[in-house]
Amino acid sequence: MSITFNSLSLGEPIQRALRERQYTTPSPIQEQTIPYVLEGHDVMGCAQTGTGKTAAFALPILEHLSQNPKRRTPKSPRVLVIAPTRELAIQIEESFAAYGTHIRFQSEVIFGGVGQNPQVRALQKGPEVLVATPGRLLDLIGQGHINLRQLEVFVIDEADRMLDMGFIHDVRKIIAGLPTKRQSLFFSATMPDSIIELASTILTQPKHVEVTPPATTVEKIDQRVCHVAKSDKQGLLTHFLENHDEGLTLVFAGMKHAANRISENLSKKGIPAAAIHGNKSQAARVRALEDFRSGKIRVLVATDIAARGIDVKGIDLVVNFDLPNEPDSYVHRIGRTARAGAEGRAISFCDELSQGLLRQIEKNIRMSVPVDDSHPFHREPQAGDKDESLQKQSRRERRSNPRRGNRNGRNRNGNREKNSSGSRGGQSSNTSQNRNRRRRRQQSGKP
Repeated sequence: MSITFNSLSLGEPIQRALRERQYTTPSPIQEQTIPYVLEGHDVMGCAQTGTGKTAAFALPILEHLSQNPKRRTPKSPRVLVIAPTRELAIQIEESFAAYGTHIRFQSEVIFGGVGQNPQVRALQKGPEVLVATPGRLLDLIGQGHINLRQLEVFVIDEADRMLDMGFIHDVRKIIAGLPTKRQSLFFSATMPDSIIELASTILTQPKHVEVTPPATTVEKIDQRVCHVAKSDKQGLLTHFLENHDEGLTLVFAGMKHAANRISENLSKKGIPAAAIHGNKSQAARVRALEDFRSGKIRVLVATDIAARGIDVKGIDLVVNFDLPNEPDSYVHRIGRTARAGAEGRAISFCDELSQGLLRQIEKNIRMSVPVDDSHPFHREPQAGDKDESLQKQSRRERRSNPRRGNRNGRNRNGNREKNSSGSRGGQSSNTSQNRNRRRRRQQSGKP
């Protein structure tokens, strides 16, 4: 017998909102998480993108607010949710507003890249639920616009992406300012050791929820890899889009300028496309997403950071134009399709510099991605292909060792190093002595 939302102890106002959206059956993450949150437990949840994580914590939190109403206090939220990107933060706040449409509460979202004055004014109204990105949250806390002493529930969503984007120090600062007595909910698509260690500093006797094994990909996604020369990748993408009716397509590029170039080249070929990345204004990013959702543009080209929080129904194809440098990012990327149980496709372009990256991804997902060679740009991998992943690892090792690969005899502080003979700049004491002898001979007129 399948579980329904009616059996999860959610009140009538929330049940009504779910019925209006024709939601009747909870997803596995929702079925497991909602009872724990309602009982007041901390939760550590591992779930793939698109499995319903937001509702898994939003619904029981709204039930808590509905059953425990309090007078609003300016600047003092009762619930804090932090997310890695503004797109995801906006999506989460919209979910709270939608599910809580029949209860008395207020939510607000804050993020960087826009003026803070409207956000400060909204905080003065005392929203119960605050959704934020770490940087803007710390800024407003530091300016005295946010007080977390009355916080009851703290949520971290997509914690592994927080780590990838370098937000962990900010997250630790935020945690240090939270009240000891609170409920904490921690969600991540993957669970590397660093994330488990972070969770251990936040959670108290948590309930563990895992709806799919770590580092595995959505089963309903048809995954393929195309071996192609780097110079032919744009041609291959155009070929696929011109010869296959793929519907909405999300393309991942490794760099911002690459995203712009791919989008512009597709538009020149008559394929409606737009790019989103960190250098785009918030208005431009919102417009591109709206055009993508409505079908005005067929292709959206994004970087990893900008794509966080994209929740667009009906994405039929994800293309990894550039393979991700971090294997875990592959899971995040292809999770944009096959959302909520739908089927989807993912195609990855592997050029002569990316063979090592592909091997790392396949090791991480515990499967070999089938090769698609049914296109005119197929290129068999060569024994002499460079391994870009190993090159990057070598560069990181050199940067971590100040004496290795160092030029001009300078250490990491910019000072000249001494060698074992005590001389500077890598010159031996013998060389210095020979130079002095030549100078004395020249002064005496001897050859």
